[in-house]
Amino acid sequence: MTETKKILFPIDLTENSSRILPYVLSVSEKYDSTIYLLHVVADLQKWAKEYISHTAPYASLDMFKKEALEGAEKAMDRVCEEQLQSCPNFQRRIVSGDPATKILKAIETEDIDMVIMGTHGRKGLEHMILGSVAENVVKKSPVPVMTINPYKVE
Repeated sequence: MTETKKILFPIDLTENSSRILPYVLSVSEKYDSTIYLLHVVADLQKWAKEYISHTAPYASLDMFKKEALEGAEKAMDRVCEEQLQSCPNFQRRIVSGDPATKILKAIETEDIDMVIMGTHGRKGLEHMILGSVAENVVKKSPVPVMTINPYKVE
């Protein structure tokens, strides 16, 4: 039987994450696994260069990215303090870039055994522009991916 010693939880730091985290903790406890929390701040600079006129200034996007990273740090602190106090084995990381790409890279670099993630992080225009992260990860992951619809759990 395959061991599940490292679980990657790509966390979007929304209420949806709070609905999924109990499942992550349950699987981690069952297998005595380390949880790897990964939050990816989407790289809007890259998107802007592809879809917006090249004459538009990008300075405000740099400021937005800085603020997004700072906000993510604070939100991650809250999650760790409020919801992971009972979990002895976890690591956290915040990066910037394409979420699906960064998640797949983390699977490889951290030698992850399993991914547990939500199916619904984005809606509407944001989903259309950035795509479904979960869908991309499920299709390309070399390890099992458990997906959870946060709207179907309480």
